[in-house]
This record gives sequence, C-alpha cells and structure tokens, in this order.
Amino acid sequence: MLTFAVRLILEEDNRMLFLRQTKKNGGRYTLIGGNVEEHEFAREALAREAREEAGIHVDATDLSLVHALHRHKLKKDETLLVLYFKAARFHGEPESLEPKKFKHVEWLPLNNLPSNVSKPTLHVLRCITRGEIYSEFPTRSEAIAYWEQFGDQWAGFSEY
Repeated sequence: MLTFAVRLILEEDNRMLFLRQTKKNGGRYTLIGGNVEEHEFAREALAREAREEAGIHVDATDLSLVHALHRHKLKKDETLLVLYFKAARFHGEPESLEPKKFKHVEWLPLNNLPSNVSKPTLHVLRCITRGEIYSEFPTRSEAIAYWEQFGDQWAGFSEY
C-alpha cells in the first residue's frame, strides 16, 4: 500500500526546526509532517500537521515544493511518497503539542546537525543541497538486497 505524506522545512537564522521524538518513538530528530488524508491536498495537510504537532500556523499558499521522496520502509513492508515543502513564513512559537510522540521542538544549526537526525531526513536534506527534486530511499540496490533474502517470492523484483 502506498502512503502519501508531507514534511515541513522551516529555516531561520541558519537553523532548521525539528521535532525530537520520544524514546518510545525512536528518539530521533524529525521534521513536522504526517499523512495526507483523503479529503486534503498536500499543502493543506501540512498546514494542519504544523498546527497539530507544533502549534504554528503556515499558510498553504506560502509552501513551496522542494523535494519528492519515494521511500520504502522495508521492515514494515510500507511504501511512501513524501513531499517536502519549505515555508516562506510561519506564525507562532513552536512547541510540542503531541508529547506522547515528540519530547520537544528544537532549532538545530544547519551546518552542524546531530547524528540522530533521521536517516531519510538527512538523505533528503543532502538531495536538496544538490538541487535534486526527486530521490528514492533506500537505494534500489539496498531494497533489492533486502527483498532477495526472502527467496523466490521476490525473484522478479530486480528485473524491472
């Protein structure tokens, strides 16, 4: 099944806004965002997620698409299409409004991100820096190697 998701990139004074997950949820730094619901457009969903997760207001018309990620969560057998948007501006003081999922929000320096930023987020930020609008995570070769361990039931995957 394909899940359609969105993420928000907020930059201010050479820093980027991250949510710090609770230990139960992995303990990593991640971006504001979530799944697009059936009745929503992507930018509307992201504006909703920004309010729900961090208490900030972004106008959907102030969001610009900067990257599209086709992601496979191999161990969960999930596929996601994630659109990353930059906000031209926002209103409000960011805070964690979902304390069971996120311990707090934090502005992190762009030139010195901690090692516990989620791997897909680091991947996307590197792609954006290189000017790439689309990427896949993990790489095709990593996905094939993972699925090949299950034998014949995935034998044709590498032929496409």
